[in-house]
Amino acid sequence: MPRRCSALAALLLFAAAAPAAGKPVVIRWHGQSFFEIISTRGTRIVLDPHAIEAYGRKEVPADLVLMSHFHIDHARTNAIPNVKQARLINALKGEGNRIDWNPVDEKFKDVRVQTLATYHDSMAGLKKGKNGVFILDVDGLRIVHLGDLGHTLSQQQLRKLGRVDVLLIPVGGVYSINGLEAQKVVAQVRPRRYILPMHYGTEVYSDLLDLKYFLDDQTMGSVQRFRGTNELDLDPKAEPPREPIIAILHWEKKGKTE
Repeated sequence: MPRRCSALAALLLFAAAAPAAGKPVVIRWHGQSFFEIISTRGTRIVLDPHAIEAYGRKEVPADLVLMSHFHIDHARTNAIPNVKQARLINALKGEGNRIDWNPVDEKFKDVRVQTLATYHDSMAGLKKGKNGVFILDVDGLRIVHLGDLGHTLSQQQLRKLGRVDVLLIPVGGVYSINGLEAQKVVAQVRPRRYILPMHYGTEVYSDLLDLKYFLDDQTMGSVQRFRGTNELDLDPKAEPPREPIIAILHWEKKGKTE
């Protein structure tokens, strides 16, 4: 009887994790580090929400809201209209000068969420404090959001990341790694499918460095620009491309790609 129960539990766990047939994993970028990820079963994950005027102060409903740190452009929960019904997780905890990492490893519906402790600068947090990385397992894909990472990664951190399919990486400097440093992190992580740059200066928001410093002389993969669309659809059952795709998303409506 115990053996039958164990087998049934394993079967139910597999069924919950299996992708819904014929549906993609959807990733939408809303400017800065604000992403929306929708699993094939419809679970909505929002990362680092903001209410920056230049990006339209978007409201995005969510089941799960993940925040890499406490800065207001990464933790604006009033951008979530159903925030009272959503599960909220910040990768940090505490207040004032007593900020520490908030270790997380949990299952939420069909998504596994883990955090990785990192810093906001290259001086072990002495200048800008701590930062959290989110590791998401969604429909068999591993999606990593680096928050405001401020340094290259250690071997121990890379082992925790494991085999990454999609990397969401800051490239705009000032508050995080810049374009050249981001290239080094990509070389360390070696994502298999997509590299999505974030947290950089755009035509409507110039507080950060331009994307060109990340793309200049890059050997990371092929570049695909999504003109007028903020959406990327991933087939979780598809084979990875021969080299990763650097997907340059717009922050607005769905449209064409090049």
